[in-house]
Parts: sequence; C-alpha cells; structure tokens
Amino acid sequence: MVGGKGAHLGELSRIKGIRVPAGFCVTTDAFRRIMAEAPSIDDQLDRLSRQNPDDRVAIRTLSAEIRRTLEGIAIPDDLAAAITLALARLGDQAAYAVRSSATAEDLPTASFAGQQDTYLNIVGPAAILQHISRCWASLFTERAVTYRLRNSFDHRKVHMAVIVQQMVFPEAAGVLFTADPVTSNRKVASVEATFGLGEALVSGLVNADMYKVRDGEVVAKAVATKQLAIRASPAGGTQEDAIDPERQEQPALTDAQVVRLAQLGRRIEAHFGHPQDIEWCLVDDDFQIVQSRPITTLFPIPAVDDQENHVYISVGHQQMMTDPMKPLGLSFWQMTTPRPMYVAGGRLFVDVVRDLGSPTIRARLVELAGKSDPLIGDALQSILERGDFIPSLPDESPRGAPAGGAQAPIETDPAIVTDLIGRNQDSIAALKREIRTKSGSALFDFILADIQELRRILFDPQSHAVFMSAMEATWWLNEQLDAWLGEKNAADTLTQSAPHNVTSEMGLALLGVADVIRPHPEVVAFLQRVDDDGFLDELPALVGGGDARDAIRGFLDMYGMRCVGEIDITKPRWSERPTTLIPVLLGNIKNFEPGAGAQRFEQGRQEAWAKEQELLE
Repeated sequence: MVGGKGAHLGELSRIKGIRVPAGFCVTTDAFRRIMAEAPSIDDQLDRLSRQNPDDRVAIRTLSAEIRRTLEGIAIPDDLAAAITLALARLGDQAAYAVRSSATAEDLPTASFAGQQDTYLNIVGPAAILQHISRCWASLFTERAVTYRLRNSFDHRKVHMAVIVQQMVFPEAAGVLFTADPVTSNRKVASVEATFGLGEALVSGLVNADMYKVRDGEVVAKAVATKQLAIRASPAGGTQEDAIDPERQEQPALTDAQVVRLAQLGRRIEAHFGHPQDIEWCLVDDDFQIVQSRPITTLFPIPAVDDQENHVYISVGHQQMMTDPMKPLGLSFWQMTTPRPMYVAGGRLFVDVVRDLGSPTIRARLVELAGKSDPLIGDALQSILERGDFIPSLPDESPRGAPAGGAQAPIETDPAIVTDLIGRNQDSIAALKREIRTKSGSALFDFILADIQELRRILFDPQSHAVFMSAMEATWWLNEQLDAWLGEKNAADTLTQSAPHNVTSEMGLALLGVADVIRPHPEVVAFLQRVDDDGFLDELPALVGGGDARDAIRGFLDMYGMRCVGEIDITKPRWSERPTTLIPVLLGNIKNFEPGAGAQRFEQGRQEAWAKEQELLE
C-alpha cells in the first residue's frame, strides 16, 4: 500500500526517541487508478518486458514514452481533493518533500534506492500534485527499468506510492551505516556528513566528512573540504550555495553529535533487527530521520547472544562446496559434528576465535588452514596481525597433548586402515539391513540414532589420526622435496594411479561405462535426447541398450549415493536422478578413446614410477 520507503518511515515514527518529519502517503491504489486511465500502457509494458537489459537506447526510448503517458494523465478530482485536504491539515503553504516509495524498494535482499525520483522544497497544492505525477512516472526511469529487467522483477507487479513530507532545512545531513560498509564490522558505525541537504552527497557534488564510531567513541575521523552545499531555494526547489572558505575545512558535526547519532542508529537497528542504512538531517541540534533501509551488501552472520568477536570459517568452502544448503542439510551436519556449527546465508561455519587465542593451537590452525586454502590462511594471519581482535586465552590443551594441536602419534601399521574400512563397511551393511525393517515414527528414531553412529565413526580418534597422517605425509613430502631439490608439488605426481583411491576409481568406472555405450549409435542418440529419470527402463528396447543399462546400474550400485555438492544431503543422488550422469557419459564417449580408463591408469602409474626414479637418482 505505501511502498518500502513509506513502510519504513511509518515504523520509524513508532520508535521512541526517533523524530520523523510529519507527512502523509498517497497509496499504491492511487497509482493503480492512474495506470488504469492509460489504455496504451499494457502494450507499452509488454514491449518493455521484452527488452534486453543491455539495449540502453531501446530502454531509454520506451521508458521515456511511458513516463510521458503517465505524466499526461490528470489526477482524478476526488483523489486531488483528498490530497489537498491532507495538505491543509499540515499547512498547505508550507514546503514539502515529495518522495517516491515503490513496492519493490528497500527490500532486505535487494535495494532499488535512488532509482525513482524525489523532489524537495515543493510549495503549494498545485505544484505538489504535479510532482506526485512525476513520482509515479519515475517508476519507469531508465535506471529503474534496467534494474528490474536484470533482476527479473515484473514491471506490472511493482507499484508506486508517494510520500508527501514536511520539508526540513538542516544545517547538516548525511548517511549513517550501523555496520561499517567497507569492513562489514557490525560493531563499527560509519557516518557520512556534509553541510546543507543530503542531496549534495547523493549527487556526488561534495566529498563527505567520514566518522567511525565504536563503543560510544569516535575512533576515526576524516574531514573533507566542502566547497558547496545544496539548500532550499526561496523560489521552491533547491540551489547550490558556495560555502565560505573559512568553513570549508570545518567538520559538519561535532564528535558528540556523531556519537549521539550512532546511538540513535543502534536504536533503529534494534527495532528492525538488521543493520541499517539511515538518512538523517540535523535541525537545531536535533536529528531527524528521513529514511532507513536494510544494508543489502552485508553477508549475514550467525546469530550469537554476546558482544564478543568471532572468526568464522566456511565449512563448505573447505570441501569445494560453495552453494548454500537447504535447512535439512544444515541440520544434519549440526547434529553430526561434535564441534558447534553455525548457520549464515545457508552455509555452515565454525568459530575458531578461541583456537586463535590459544598459544598452542594458533600456529597449527593457521598452518593447516593455509594448506587447505591459502586465502583462508592469509585471512587468519591478517586477523592475528590486527592485534586487538583476538583475545589472549590460557592454554586449554589437554594435559599431555602434543604442542601445536598435533594429533598423538599413530602406530605404524597399515592394517589399521584395512581394519577401519572393514568396520565402516560392516556398519553400512547393518544400516541397510535394519532400515528396511523400520517405518513411521520408528524410522525417524532410527535415522536420528544412526546419525549418532555416523558421528562416532567420523570422529573416532583413530580415524582422524589416519587421515591426518595421510595429509601430513603429502604436505611433508612436498615441502621437503621442494627444499632439497626445488621440486614443486612432487606428491601430486607420485600419488598418480595409487590403488584404492575412491575418486580415481569412480572416474575410471565412468570411462568403463562409456566404453560399453560407445559402440551403439542408437543408444548414444537416445541418451542425447533423454530428460526423464526413468530412461533406464527404456534402454533394453534398443540395440545394445541392455548392456548399457546394466553398465549404468552397476555404476549406480557402487557410486549412486554420490552427486555434485554431496555434503548437502538434500541434493538428489545419482541413483535418484540418473539423468545427471548423462552429460558426463556423453562427454567421455566424445573425448576419450575406447579403453582410455585402463590406459590413463597405466600412464599415471608409469609417470609416478618415472618421477620416483628421477628423484632418487
């Protein structure tokens, strides 16, 4: 009814201690009436929706045509009378700001801010009615239209309300971000300020004074040279005024005013529940708020109930899984891992702030994180170098634990790995047997109990020591051969075609399936047009189709539980959606010769042996 800006202003007016200039809102119902008065608008909107967002000339021409259409429609008499009456109650000869407020404006995840028009210092009912029409038309500025096209917003589903608000004539104005827009630090508020109206900042005419506020103190300040200010014109509208040279270097706000403004911002942020981008005016040493919208550029952070610093590392990125997960997938891992996992933006994070504060764990964590992902390692090192972010904690390592957070030494016995694999396979076999006997609520209870069994297996100390030993061996080999012989990443070559590598064996198995399908053109042609996961049942009707079906099913029996992004258990598995394998199979058929799997494996084995001999000579 009142658009994003209008709704936020209404909310602001309800917050104790927050002053908002008085006014009223012409609702979206009025806009719909105006649109209904334009018989050509449907055709114009149809043409607009078909435009390429990169075709600026076509968009500019058509959007200007729509604006002329809307501005040419007279406001109905009853609506004009209602607006005039509302003005009379506030003072019809006072100055007003006439501000657009679109229904898709200032959303939590997208901002249309600044794409529609606002008119300042408008005086008299006739002028205000004229500028209301201009606000309606500004829904179709070139910039607004392009933004909607790029973000797939339907032009017909976005409507325009108009705010008519008493004009304020500030000594200073600007923007307050309750979270630092540069660093994303939620504990630091950022203030931009200039003399006169805030439009000087919006239009880029002046550089703003910049303030950073933390814990009730101004912690950083940069005063700009301000040569111009935008102020109200006696004839209506606004004008540019030169600032006296002796005032150009003066701050627009005192430190005390900046702190007071930041405190108001925290109150507004608490009301809306999100960091805010706030427009403010200073009038007679009193702040008036003329807009507040969510900061849409901030990545969300996990919800915590303290004011301490936290350092979160993305779990998915360490697994090469950057997509957000669905709630079920998130919940599964939160139940599985002994260490707390936090959710933000559909992704899982672990908080390592206490690890970074521990003398015995810190260096080891940075080293391991850097080997896993150099960017994460660099980020952790940068945080440590800040000095004031990580609290120093007492050493909490268990008595007798090796320094640096290392695992206790593992017994040198290859049978340990074989035993672990056997135990895990036995556990999976038992799971398959028992789950078939469950149904209803008993099935859910069984799944929850099995998650705890999975947790025990995944985080068994011996299992953890085994895979850490394998990783350590690879890292040690690369580091030493680089130091001794200048050989970079030698372990990558030495481990080629190593037996029992599940990922490599899966790739070779896919090449084997392609070998079965390749000799049968009818099967290949069928797979090129398949879009139904039931295609396996149709294959036997084709020449060679039975063998192809058996090969694909054999692969699915072994690897069907896997898929792209598989750590999210809500992702459809290959066994559930076998069509997702078809592009891989067709690619293998096109790009590899028959028998490529065995050839590639043997080639890798020979390269590993040759590298070994080269290094030993």
